[in-house]
Amino acid sequence: MTDFTDVTYEVDNGLAWITINRPDRYNSFRARTVDELVKSFKKAWASVDVGAIALTGAGEKAFCTGGDQKQRMESGDYGPSDSGLFEVDALHRVIRDVPKPVIAAVNGFAIGGGHVLHVLCDLTIAADTAVFGQNGPRVGSFDAGFGSGYLARVIGEKRTREIWFLCRRYSAQQAEEWGLVNKVVPADQLRAEVRAWADEILQLSPTALKVLKQSLNSDTEQFASIGQMAYSSLKMFGETDEAREGITAFNEKRKPDFSKYRAN
Repeated sequence: MTDFTDVTYEVDNGLAWITINRPDRYNSFRARTVDELVKSFKKAWASVDVGAIALTGAGEKAFCTGGDQKQRMESGDYGPSDSGLFEVDALHRVIRDVPKPVIAAVNGFAIGGGHVLHVLCDLTIAADTAVFGQNGPRVGSFDAGFGSGYLARVIGEKRTREIWFLCRRYSAQQAEEWGLVNKVVPADQLRAEVRAWADEILQLSPTALKVLKQSLNSDTEQFASIGQMAYSSLKMFGETDEAREGITAFNEKRKPDFSKYRAN
């Protein structure tokens, strides 16, 4: 992990901390970030020294704000990766498949693709300063797999449609009321609270936890294939004028004008 630039990885008494380390970009991810996250989760998976995993963001402003839209505007994609592919689907898979409980420590904005990441984690503990919400339809993007279908299993259809169709921002307290997070604590107590939950997890049978996680996942596994189809659609959609209007407006800090596309 010494060659990492976008992610830090550390293990503390059985708990692996995986931190997105791009605070200057609100911990948004480019392709390299995703590669490093996947490698970090796999390292924690293989390590006998790890029994629980925490995912968080560097600094106090953001947990993760999804794909780096500045990178997308500059290069037309999310930059180079090890495989030549943008491996965000592999990241979603490894969070679900790693046989150890994953706790999202949401320390700030969890927006767009960052919101999807915390939803995929087994548990979410949020700072009272955290902010949740979706951004895809605002910038010409979407997540039609785990980020929507699975989210509906977590908080219900009506709330999920509200999140995606309005792209509002929600407080940590509102998220807790909806069942989107497990607990809200003062920001300066977030790491200590995650540590306390991890310590309880570490007292339990790892095999029992693994099988329970696999059992719980089985009921929503169909969203993986739906997500694959959605990525295919998103790639084609991203090359349209409609999608370009969203990303251009975002980078120009103006409201997008999608009115001409309503008849499609």
